[in-house]
Amino acid sequence: MSRRRHIERLLPELKAYAYAISDRREDGDDLVQDAVARALRAEAPPRRLGEFKPWMFRTIRNLNTDELRKRRVRREYLARETRLSGETSDDPKHERDMHVRAAFATLSSEMQEILTLIDILGLKYDEAACVIDVPRGTVMSRISRARRALRDRIIGGDSDKRSTS
Repeated sequence: MSRRRHIERLLPELKAYAYAISDRREDGDDLVQDAVARALRAEAPPRRLGEFKPWMFRTIRNLNTDELRKRRVRREYLARETRLSGETSDDPKHERDMHVRAAFATLSSEMQEILTLIDILGLKYDEAACVIDVPRGTVMSRISRARRALRDRIIGGDSDKRSTS
């Protein structure tokens, strides 16, 4: 059976699942639409309906997880930016945040990227490896070096020493 026929046959179930895991019906519709688009673009999707069905459900689930993560990151970023853009404060946390931001800005772009992917956006090592197209071990060593460099800058380590790896 063709991919399109599988999709047509599964559409009611895909919609039901998407509606069940999303907050709003519109979000469920978007999940189904994105999953169908991915299925149609996929180079080698499962051919048999018995394999195609769970593959589509996983696609919808993963798309939903990605969307929830994006929303959480946006909320946290907006809250942090709102807080940091406000008037100066005597709050020690505000001062610490500003110090961390300044230290972060002195890091190499590679270090900023890996810290953003792992520590700010919350990606797993495997996901970050996929994003920057390097092995998982490289991600692990880069995040370790970047965290160490940031920590050194924050606590007053050798701030003139800039690592580029």
